[in-house]
Amino acid sequence: MKPLLIRGGTVVNADREFRADVLCEGGKIVAVGSALAAPAGAEILDAGGRYVIPGGIDPHTHMQLPFMGTTTRDDFFSGTAAALAGGTTTIIDFVIPDPQQPLLDAYRMWRGWAEKAAADYSFHVAITWWSDSVHRDMGQLVRDEGVNSFKHFMAYKNAIMCDDETLVNSFKRALELGAMPTVHAENGELVFLLQAEMRAKGIFGPEGHPLSRPPAVEAEAVQRAIAIADVLNVPIYIVHVSCAESMEAIARARARGQRVYGEVLAGHLVVDDSVYRSTDFVFAAGHVMSPPFRPKGHSQMLWRGLQSGNLHTTATDHCTFCAEQKAAGRDDFSKIPNGCGGVEERLAVLWHEGVNGGRLTPSEFVAITSANTAKLFNIYPRKGCVVEGADADLVLWDPTASKTLSVKTQHSLGDINIFEGRTVTGLASHTVSAGQLVYADGDLRAVRGAGQYVKRPPFGAQFDALARKAALEAPTAVTR
Repeated sequence: MKPLLIRGGTVVNADREFRADVLCEGGKIVAVGSALAAPAGAEILDAGGRYVIPGGIDPHTHMQLPFMGTTTRDDFFSGTAAALAGGTTTIIDFVIPDPQQPLLDAYRMWRGWAEKAAADYSFHVAITWWSDSVHRDMGQLVRDEGVNSFKHFMAYKNAIMCDDETLVNSFKRALELGAMPTVHAENGELVFLLQAEMRAKGIFGPEGHPLSRPPAVEAEAVQRAIAIADVLNVPIYIVHVSCAESMEAIARARARGQRVYGEVLAGHLVVDDSVYRSTDFVFAAGHVMSPPFRPKGHSQMLWRGLQSGNLHTTATDHCTFCAEQKAAGRDDFSKIPNGCGGVEERLAVLWHEGVNGGRLTPSEFVAITSANTAKLFNIYPRKGCVVEGADADLVLWDPTASKTLSVKTQHSLGDINIFEGRTVTGLASHTVSAGQLVYADGDLRAVRGAGQYVKRPPFGAQFDALARKAALEAPTAVTR
């Protein structure tokens, strides 16, 4: 592996920006400073006129996900390759066990699928049922596998939905382990009821999807999850916050001093619910995801949430189903596989709408696209920061480059692009992963299997105390 010297750019971290060279060697950043000397044999990359930023971290993707009777088009190679083309160098995906499936069995299955990844990856593990074995497996996942977050679906009744008993038990166990509970917040009982009501009214098309999942359904679940977390004194992370009511619930809790963190999808910041009223079924169904896109006005409140610090991270929920797969719900919107893409477009959309739109500074952009995620999931400053000793995951960002986003030019295998036709200014010209140039001016050089699994250590002293207690209580071996 040759050393790489990035010369003449403006380094942007979440706290400041400054002119500096960046030297990478052995997969790490070994120096950040002025007029750095190039080691013998080093590759030199001219970053003049561009920003040098930490590689993006997408905390919410679903590669190779089996869901609703089918599997997403993007696997861990194609999905992470697309991510690299857009400047994202790390994803946090989801292990989702079937009800009654041992957590460790599901985890090992997902780890096997991910061995082909071209970019670094980590996992949240979903809790879809509860038993003593789940309690035990959570401990092993934290201690041995570097999992420090557990996902809870409050939606999808009769499938993977958690009841309150499971939420309470899992939240309590996560606190003991120094792990972060995360929630998909929608009231699954209300969704189930409203879906039936839509069908009873003769509404079977994609327009029924947002009608069966109105903002109040999300807001109720957000408030319930926050209340449970408050009683148990555990931090909580709310994924894909999509509406003003949910953002406001998070803001109120944070104003009371509660540790609540919010994630917003790039799609929810720029797309509105008019897409579901298209007469083109493929177009409308291609936008079916949960929570759905909202009426105009909600996105402005989500931007305010990012600006105020009440929302912290940006993601995509990248989950690509093609038109043929979406057609399973042509006669019943509730059977349309839920999911949209975006892992390649996230950074460009957020820069164009955020920085160019006057909503974010470049440093705030870095915070919401990498640094905050790295901090919340305990991999900072290894990730999310251009600093000596960090992983050499970097992006040369050209603030003047423009592109019209389209399914015709994307690297994802999906055949629907929710940002279709949008022209954005500000693009990744080069992406560096583990010190290797993997994307250069349109040339994608992703390598199957080059990505590494990223362990994320637990938080705080609680885990250490628990480990010591377990060691003291362990049976003593008898020798003869």
